[in-house]
Amino acid sequence: MPPREGAGARAADRPDAPGPEALPKPATKAPFAPGTGEPLGRQSYAAIDLGTNNCRLLIARPSGQHFTVIDAFSRVVRLGEGLAQSGRLSQEAMDRTLAALRICAEKLMRRNVYLARSVATEACRRAENGAEFIERVREETGIALDIISAREEARLAVLGCHVLLEQGMGPAMIFDIGGGSTELVLIESTGTVPRILDWQSVPWGVVSLTESVGPEGAGEVERLARYRHMHSLVSESFAGFAQRIAGARDSAGHNGPLRLLGTSGTVTTLASLHLELPQYDRRMVDGLIVPASSMRDISTRLSTMAIEDRRELNCIGKERADLVVAGCAILESILDLWPAQRLGVADRGIREGILRSLISSHGARPSFAPSGTSERDAMKHAQAGK
Repeated sequence: MPPREGAGARAADRPDAPGPEALPKPATKAPFAPGTGEPLGRQSYAAIDLGTNNCRLLIARPSGQHFTVIDAFSRVVRLGEGLAQSGRLSQEAMDRTLAALRICAEKLMRRNVYLARSVATEACRRAENGAEFIERVREETGIALDIISAREEARLAVLGCHVLLEQGMGPAMIFDIGGGSTELVLIESTGTVPRILDWQSVPWGVVSLTESVGPEGAGEVERLARYRHMHSLVSESFAGFAQRIAGARDSAGHNGPLRLLGTSGTVTTLASLHLELPQYDRRMVDGLIVPASSMRDISTRLSTMAIEDRRELNCIGKERADLVVAGCAILESILDLWPAQRLGVADRGIREGILRSLISSHGARPSFAPSGTSERDAMKHAQAGK
């Protein structure tokens, strides 16, 4: 499958792009929301990220130089299930997703959200009936989903997680392994917000890659062959981008160790296995730095393991057991392309990027330090009705 949007051209080479772009700085406005007498710090902002595999919601309020998460929701919906074969969103997948979005709509109403942005990514970009589904969502839930470009998806992911990148100057790589696509973003640290130097989106995510290579084999030899095929497909799609960034990679290596940061279920799951956690704990994973060799070792082990055995592993379970191998193949391809010795792990991304944009545009200056109310804590309170 050929590279998708953004491939084969640097940002500066495309007529619709001004070149290397700085992420937007927070705007300076009055400390009250327009049309209200209520301080901005008490306003609630929300972000919905509807991906190929997951539906996620985050609701937060500004809190000094940080923000406080007051509610969150995440559910595996597999909206893109079967898309690789049919080119369409299935009725079952749309029904699952609508059920999750109805919960999101209820939370938005209950939390009296002042401003929200809801985005849909690769599954809706690719599906023949993507726009039709977006309209159905609006009619049945009131949520107006915006099908964003791969470029905007990459920008929001960087905006949401770049603060976890290891300190240093010069080029670095941030990536997001999704359900239907993977985004790679070459950035340059500036001391404040990074500049995007180049980017690439390929149509290989954990769902699309898994569905494209067929079923797992019965034995280790067959499973390893399947894994190598996955790795080859992804590496081929990265080839043009790898050539474009070769100079930046060499330059970054002269300035110190290569810096690499990943945001995805793949990297957080593998980080949990690295820590041998009995169950997933965001506080232990978000901001963790893991040796790349450990991530490769875990990937190799999972690649030949039977799905029944993967289901028994802590932090994988039934929902991720069939998809995690594809994520490992994508991750190893990224490590080949940008051979950092250490990998930063982020349990944050598009939703946080949306919130940062919304809040900063209305006068607050939020940051995303690991301290404060965690998403997992917010979900526990929400489930308890607090």
